[in-house]
Parts: sequence; C-alpha cells; structure tokens
Amino acid sequence: MRVLLIANPTASSVTPRARVIIEQALAEDHDVTVAETRRRGHATRLAQSAANSGVDIVAVLGGDGTLNEAANGLAGTDTALACLPGGSTNVFARTLGLPDEPVEATAITLDAIAAGRIRRVGLGSVNRRYFLFHTGIGFDASVVEQVERRGDLKRYANHALFAWAAVTTFLRHYDRSKPRFAINFTDGTSVTDAYFTICLNTNPYTFVGSRPFDIAPEATLDRGLATVTVRSLKLRRFLPVLAWGLFSPARIRTSNVVDYRTDLTEFEVVGHAPFPYQVDGDFLGTVRSLRLRHEPEKLLLVEPGTA
Repeated sequence: MRVLLIANPTASSVTPRARVIIEQALAEDHDVTVAETRRRGHATRLAQSAANSGVDIVAVLGGDGTLNEAANGLAGTDTALACLPGGSTNVFARTLGLPDEPVEATAITLDAIAAGRIRRVGLGSVNRRYFLFHTGIGFDASVVEQVERRGDLKRYANHALFAWAAVTTFLRHYDRSKPRFAINFTDGTSVTDAYFTICLNTNPYTFVGSRPFDIAPEATLDRGLATVTVRSLKLRRFLPVLAWGLFSPARIRTSNVVDYRTDLTEFEVVGHAPFPYQVDGDFLGTVRSLRLRHEPEKLLLVEPGTA
C-alpha cells in the first residue's frame, strides 16, 4: 500500500529516534513517504493532497490536533486514517485502544492494516469543521485557550498544566455569573441556561493520567452525537460532576445540574453573548452561534482491534 506518514515534529512524544523507527517499520511492507507539519492547518492540506493522488493510508504521528487536521483532509475520500500517538494526551488513539507509546502503537496498527481492519466511521461536524471525538463549548474551551497560551509547557507538564488552567479559568477567566448560551434541539426542546457543553462523538472525554474521564458511555463512532451540558458552575454543584466523571459516570446523567442526551443528528447553539469553543483540543475562538451535526460513515479509519 501507499502510505503517507505525517509527523508533527513539535508534538510532545515525537522524537527523531521514534520517527525513524516508525518510518522503517511502515516501510517494511508499504511504499512510504514522509511529510512534516510546519504550521497550523498544514496536516489538512497534506492529507487532501495524499487523497487526491491516490494514497491508501495517511498515518499521523502527532497529537490530537494534528490528527483532527488530517481527518478534515480525508473526510469523504477513499484514503484511510491511521493514528500513531505522538501528543501529550492522545485521546482519540487511546479511545481506539492503542497504547500511548508510538512505536508499540505502530506495530499494532501495522497488524490491523495487514488484517484489513479498515472501515468507515462517523464524525461530528461543527460549523463545517469535522471532529473525531469532541467539541467543547464554553468553560471547557476557555481552559483549552489558557493551555494553548502556554503551549511550550505541554511537553513537560501536561496534566499539571491542564489542572492549573482549569483552576485559574474557573477563578479568573470565565464569567460564571450567568448562563452563556442556549441549545436548541430538533425535537423542539431547548436548554436555555447552559454554562458549558461537551458534544461527544466518542467516549471518554479525556484521560487523567491512565484513568479515562467517562461522561458519555453511549457515544461511539457508530451512533449519533451525545451532549453533556452543565447548567450551574456553583462550586458545590459542579465538583460532584467532575468526581462522577472519574469514579461514577452513570450518576452524571441523573444530576439535576446536567442535561444529558444521546443519538443526536443535529442541534444549534445560540449565545446570549459571544462564547468560546474548541474542537478535539484546539481552541478555535469565540462565536455567537454553532451548528453541530453527526456525519455517518464519513471517514475510513484503521482500527487496531484486539491485536
């Protein structure tokens, strides 16, 4: 098969040695070309070009942001995406069952390719941008914004940096005095008092060390989208929701401060004022409205299976 290996040289776990080992492993049975990303959005253009030239598989060695860009370049094409974790958290690759170590993950991915474990899966889309695992709206996006402002620290203090960003955002960088937006669903119902929402195409939402942060177990690549909307950021009501995500996710859907929905095909978010959002861990700015959709069978994906 023809394979393009897209490598993000600035990603947390991408080292020159690992890249050479991975390239050699891929080249044992496949015709491999290597390209490095050099700026934001570059992986999308590299993936689009690969699909247009008939490349069979685009393997991405990088973090979730690079993976998202490549997926946006491959959506709707006959070129498959393979995930090789190279970032600090690697949510999507770990959701697929891959280990966090990129060389080990490459061996498993090669076994999946040899076994033909490639199939079409669904994506989410938000204002025509595809997402693999989630879109965060409101508080969650403000946390990501604070992390990105200190992106040089992610390689060395990933989870500590996110924890620090979450605390400082809660205390200083997000207006918790009133709801920020409303969500209008196609069944005619609405949530008018939302402080933040996570829209999920897969579960878990993220990982805290080795522990998955489960908030929507029903979210899978074969079903519609799920939403978890928090309707209060008062500390005494919000902290239990965080704890349940780590230790008792089933309790989230019964909380009186959470609106929980699954199997959604489409919905709209309308701000009471401009609000922030992020896609697969990349902060995309502030908007006044968003339209989210489930896009079934949109992406060819190499799945590791049980190899």
